[in-house]
Amino acid sequence: MDWLISKVLRGKTKFLNFDFVKLYYSKKHNLKELLLTMPRDAKHTAELQKQRQKLKEKGQKYVPGTVSLQVLGSGAKGVPRSLYVFTDQSRYLFNCGEGTQRLAHEHKMKLSKLEHIFITHPSWENIGGLPGVALTIQDVGVQEITLHGPAGTDEIFKATQRFVILKDLSVKMACCSAGTHFEDSVMTVRYLPITSTAVISAKDVNSDTTISDMKSGGQAVSPRGSSSSSTKISSDEEDDDVDYYAHERKRKKHSHWGDRNAETKRQRSNIDAPKEPVALSYICQLKPRPGSLCLERCVERGVPPGPLLGKLKAGEDVLLSDGTLVKSADVRMPDDPGPVFLVVDCPSLDYVDSLVNNPTFSRHQEAAMSDCDVAFLVVHFTPKAVMEDSRYRMWMKQFSPSTYQLIINESNSCMGSVAVHRIQQKLHLLHQGIFPLLQDKGIPSEDSACNGMNGVVRTIPEAEQKNEGGVILDSENSDEQVSVIKESSNKITERTLTSYENVSDIFSLIGARTFCSVHLRPRKGLDRKGELKLNPKLYVKETLCEEGFPEALADLKQKLAEIQVDPLKKFPQVLFLGTGSCIPNKTRNTSSILIHISEDDCIMLDCGEGTYGQLVRFYGPEAVDAVLGKLRAVFISHLHADHHIGLVGLLKGRKRALPQSPVFLIAPKQIMSWLKLYHNCFEPVLQEFLLIANGDLHMGRRNVEADLYSQLLTYLHMSDISTVPVKHCPNAFGVAFRHCDGWKLTYSGDTMPCDDLVELGRGSDLLIHEATMEDELMREAQSKLHSTTSQAIEVGLRMGAKFTLLTHFSQRYAKLPRLNANFTKDVGISFDNMQVRLGELPLLPMMYPSLRLMFAEHYDEMEQKTARKLLRQEREQQAFSS
Repeated sequence: MDWLISKVLRGKTKFLNFDFVKLYYSKKHNLKELLLTMPRDAKHTAELQKQRQKLKEKGQKYVPGTVSLQVLGSGAKGVPRSLYVFTDQSRYLFNCGEGTQRLAHEHKMKLSKLEHIFITHPSWENIGGLPGVALTIQDVGVQEITLHGPAGTDEIFKATQRFVILKDLSVKMACCSAGTHFEDSVMTVRYLPITSTAVISAKDVNSDTTISDMKSGGQAVSPRGSSSSSTKISSDEEDDDVDYYAHERKRKKHSHWGDRNAETKRQRSNIDAPKEPVALSYICQLKPRPGSLCLERCVERGVPPGPLLGKLKAGEDVLLSDGTLVKSADVRMPDDPGPVFLVVDCPSLDYVDSLVNNPTFSRHQEAAMSDCDVAFLVVHFTPKAVMEDSRYRMWMKQFSPSTYQLIINESNSCMGSVAVHRIQQKLHLLHQGIFPLLQDKGIPSEDSACNGMNGVVRTIPEAEQKNEGGVILDSENSDEQVSVIKESSNKITERTLTSYENVSDIFSLIGARTFCSVHLRPRKGLDRKGELKLNPKLYVKETLCEEGFPEALADLKQKLAEIQVDPLKKFPQVLFLGTGSCIPNKTRNTSSILIHISEDDCIMLDCGEGTYGQLVRFYGPEAVDAVLGKLRAVFISHLHADHHIGLVGLLKGRKRALPQSPVFLIAPKQIMSWLKLYHNCFEPVLQEFLLIANGDLHMGRRNVEADLYSQLLTYLHMSDISTVPVKHCPNAFGVAFRHCDGWKLTYSGDTMPCDDLVELGRGSDLLIHEATMEDELMREAQSKLHSTTSQAIEVGLRMGAKFTLLTHFSQRYAKLPRLNANFTKDVGISFDNMQVRLGELPLLPMMYPSLRLMFAEHYDEMEQKTARKLLRQEREQQAFSS
């Protein structure tokens, strides 16, 4: 056995499982501590980092020949604002709103070359996706990223360091003061701070909300801006030093950010200091690129093949053997001085004067001293309301008619994901009510009428740029289309029907969609041919072509028709917004469930990244505000990022829908450490909720004030709300709701099988339980304190739940978890965008045969992986026994 251990330590065997070695030496050998503390093999990460460094050094030797800007997130309601700049050697990201990670994953954006992220203004719409993107960047081997933005933008990483662990990635904050710049082999970026006329103190944005303010129809009457807060936080809650991922690693200390307690104290010491609101605009200019060598001209002048061509290409004049002097300028194409593009964000009307009066911009507007300085493109991250201001419109008109103006804000409607529509169209075949079609209409269908500019690369010769006119608007925004009247060869007058009515003489006003591109080098201009389109007929056809599926579907329809569901029992209705674990992928978002408890009230269970966007996608941008207006409470089970990082976005979305009504936040009290830091460093959010700590609702040991608990129950129409600690990370809780109408719902959060949860959920009509791993991954589930599918089902049987719905699947089960004999008539599988009433729960198990055929390829692949895994474990057992 010792020789096997020796091989393991030298990395020379692949078939011996580490757990067996640990077991063998657990009691009798001095190597125990070495094995238990031995770091994971980092060979893969190190190799990736080595390859990246070689490519980086090679790329720095020349100016890239291809540079394009590509929209990733359009800024539409519930969509991140993010613009990707890519070259043949590096990548740059401008703004990184919540949901950027998921879009980048779906569209296979290569983040391995991303080393610089530019933030215009530290609002959630611009920085909410930074933690998730940083984790992805870390996983692909990037060692360091540089964050450019207003001072303090990097506080987002320090505020989230308890639940976003960056142990292999260093985040460096650039100094972006006025007059400074960033420069590399691709471009030069100058920083232009834009200041607000309003200077506020963090004290001015605290909450004075009480439970009595939330009673009358959900409308709060307390004023914002009071200096006191009813949400009392102890120093222990502010100084949250819990390691929420200690159970998943051997080394518990990660001092990437230095002394965390000292950092927290430093942040708190600056809470009451007046803050000067600052936004950054960026003036970016590509590095000049020498013109390419024209071989035809070289032949005309008698230049022979060989090294002379290289000298001419490098800019040197050469003397031929016959004494003829050939000048490099005569045989090369014109040099490209490097186009200029601007990235602008004017967050509110308070910033407009600072923006329009900044003389630096005039150097790149129509009155520029040189044609080379005229902006080729202006990217507007400015909100729609500010762009409609007369001062801003006049400033826009001062740019040349040849300047493209790209708008990335909430006036757009493209949500950027095709995959969610593809899977929903397939599931819709099974049951139209349980799997309704999404109300996100921002992506046009293949068979719908499209804008005539779609799919066209608009090329503008330099000689014609000053004289050619036209207006390009996003065809998805039909209410903002324009009529163009050409008055002369040099002038265009446009009138929009609504938003930008007086914005005239603008050559190209572009509403952003995902994959809308502008080519800077070569200067091909606007390119819409890569933009997303839906093809519902194709998605349905793909499914109907699966062998055996049409027959299974017909059989399912017949069985469903035989079951009568009471149409009057509409509530509770459960809507799954996220059913995946850890990180989002293109078909399963991270944990979030909306429970409609009545026509006018709903509760959110957990709130992973992108929850607000999922709501917009499901209900549509017009109807989502009405739904958020009914949201009375949010329950957060524990403080892993995939269960609460979307809370800020949800609170902001709800504020727009219901400006003066805070929501109950039932969560671990330690969540206030993160929320207060965000509130103090970035935006006011504390006034949007009233915290009730999970621990204060403990079953049998309730510690909440009697009046407060009574008002909570009345507000939510519940007869009981209780929690218990569960077996996961510290401060993790399960919850049970007993409604006044008699039904009971229990939610596990993340947990191993837990006896206390069984007691809490006795007599439940519905148990929603995590089932992260398949049964064959029992050891992995134990190491990460999760449940397997069979364990989750067993918990439901033990508590006597009438039905068990499984969720929180590992992303290895992107479409369908493995089904086994334990999946009975009382067990269901959840999917994103699945809504189901209690009376419809028995319909879910009937769909299993159709689901297996619908996702046959995915399911067969999982079966093969499981078979290989079992064979490998059998070999390990044999090796161990020998």
